[in-house]
Amino acid sequence: MAEMRKNKAKSSSSASSSSCSGFLNRSFTMHAPSKVDSNNPKVHFFLKNQQSQNRAASTSKVHDSIDSVKGKVKKLCCFFESGKSSSSSSNISNPKEPTHKPCLRTTKSSISSGFINPTIRLPGTEDRIVVYLTSLRGIRRTYEDCYAVRMIFRGFRLWIDERDISMDAAYKKELQNILKVRKVTLPQVFIKGKYIGGADVIKSMFEMGELAKVLDDFPRRQPGFVCNACGDVRFVPCGNCSGSRKLFDDDEGSLKRCFECNENGLIRCPDCCD
Repeated sequence: MAEMRKNKAKSSSSASSSSCSGFLNRSFTMHAPSKVDSNNPKVHFFLKNQQSQNRAASTSKVHDSIDSVKGKVKKLCCFFESGKSSSSSSNISNPKEPTHKPCLRTTKSSISSGFINPTIRLPGTEDRIVVYLTSLRGIRRTYEDCYAVRMIFRGFRLWIDERDISMDAAYKKELQNILKVRKVTLPQVFIKGKYIGGADVIKSMFEMGELAKVLDDFPRRQPGFVCNACGDVRFVPCGNCSGSRKLFDDDEGSLKRCFECNENGLIRCPDCCD
């Protein structure tokens, strides 16, 4: 009997404990936090406030980056303005010193005046345009300058007295004597017997419209005209020696040098150069 009473007491205690634990579990489950309800006005206010804070933070970052960029730009502007002010102050302090070196490419006054050095003249060419150039492509820059000047004048449909020093070495000596220099650069242009200059001067005059005014008095050729004798090369083989530079002397029975052609056995084209 005692044992049965003890078992009943144990069972009753276990039941009470289980009921207590169930009660506690129910209380916890009843008061446990559920999922976020977006329809709840408090939750909605909280979420809206948080989104506004995030937007404010992002906009503040953007404004900070913009301010930093503006600060850098202001520093650069101050730097350049200080450089300009220093240069202007130096020009004011030294008014007699030239601000820049005169350049034939950009000085309009020197070009519009007509000629670079009117004291240098080429006698016997007052009615033509003379261009000293080379047709060899040994130096790329020199050949490109010569070709550009030639195309500029041919664009005006003018006949040009092209004196190619690669075809006749006498032209090189002639140009050295006229310019009174030992080393000459090509091309060199003479208009109406007056010295104009090189490729840079001709290009500048052409771009500024000054060259058209200088060439207004020259007669124009027909479009597409090409010399049938030389093909606008300005040289043909010598008719006396057929380009061999040698002649047979019947009296002496030996070969002699032909003095009518140059070192290449060529003469000036009689059709377009006379």
